[in-house]
Amino acid sequence: VVTDPVYDEFVEKFSARLGACVVGDPLRPETQMGPMVSAAARAGVHQQVVDSVAKGATAAVGGELLDGPPGSAFYPPTVLTGVKRGMPAYDEEIFGPVASVIRVRDTAEAVAVANESPYGLGCAVFTRDVPEGLRIVSEELDAGMGFVNGMVRSDPRLPFGGVKDSGLGRECSHYGIREFVNIKTVVAI
Repeated sequence: VVTDPVYDEFVEKFSARLGACVVGDPLRPETQMGPMVSAAARAGVHQQVVDSVAKGATAAVGGELLDGPPGSAFYPPTVLTGVKRGMPAYDEEIFGPVASVIRVRDTAEAVAVANESPYGLGCAVFTRDVPEGLRIVSEELDAGMGFVNGMVRSDPRLPFGGVKDSGLGRECSHYGIREFVNIKTVVAI
């Protein structure tokens, strides 16, 4: 979700960066992105992209199946623009290298769009105003994890988990370990 004043420049630079990403064998040093988990996962992601484009989205970069051996799980980094409600790229989680870039007027609309999603694993706010970014992440965005000027990621020292349709409970940290134990209640009357 990108605000209108920076949208065009963001899409241009982001697409150029992802378009230059080297996809290939993860054992080769020049590779920046390896394959997806399976050919079936790739097929599902590609169908979400195809359906979104059929409904009006544009693939600024990527979006086409890469050549490879039968059963290949490689998929190119893809940037979709013109993403709107009613498209898989807007309404569904895409578990692959696809960025759905949604244009909004301002920060208030960005927060509203982000919060209307039924998912809430993590959120990231990129801003020059770090205190305002922290306020938005902690007070306005409905997600299990929030980052300012960094991507959502797992760290064993921090609780990892979402809200809404993105799960219950936490992994990692002392909160996560409690998800794997049984607490026994004993009462004597």
